[in-house]
Amino acid sequence: MIVPSRSDKAHAESSDVVVGRDGKPRCAWAGDGGLSRYHDDVWGKRTYDQSAMFEALTLGVFEVGLSWSTVFRKRDAFRKAFRDFDPARIATMTKRDVDRLLQDASIIRNRAKIQATVDNARAMISASPSLAALAQSYEITGKHAPRSLTDLPTSTPQAEAFAKQLKAQGYRFVGPTSVYAFMQNVGVVNDHVHGCFRATDYPAKARGR
Repeated sequence: MIVPSRSDKAHAESSDVVVGRDGKPRCAWAGDGGLSRYHDDVWGKRTYDQSAMFEALTLGVFEVGLSWSTVFRKRDAFRKAFRDFDPARIATMTKRDVDRLLQDASIIRNRAKIQATVDNARAMISASPSLAALAQSYEITGKHAPRSLTDLPTSTPQAEAFAKQLKAQGYRFVGPTSVYAFMQNVGVVNDHVHGCFRATDYPAKARGR
């Protein structure tokens, strides 16, 4: 997951936390429907699953220069185009596959980003330490929940260091901003805001409702 872009946040409700139809308080950007489920089940939840990690990395690649909402709407199409985000399968994709995806209107047709996804899959299956091991080394625990959406950074010194390591391993389109979004998405850092039921400081009794 990826942190909502600043343009997405500008359209969020004025409160940083809103109560959904199910009675649960959530970060205001979550809304209802698919984005709400993504907020509840994916964003900020720690995972070491290769496909889930590669999906988060790939959606971050395509988000560069765009809004998160634009990319999120095409999430299922990306999953189909990139073989369920299986790095080993994506790594075998050829120039012909890239050319074919450039004709696929269901995804974002950007040659550089499509090719970067293939290159990143190759890096992921060959690089050492692994992406999971690197992510674990940057995991942040015991952190107080952000008080508001405006407290969420777009990058951190840790994200800058992480991005530098990824670039050295051959990953592409992995600047500090997209890497911090990746960190949020896979639960290296939990940036659910104070009052959200997924926040680190949400009362235990409320969590059990």
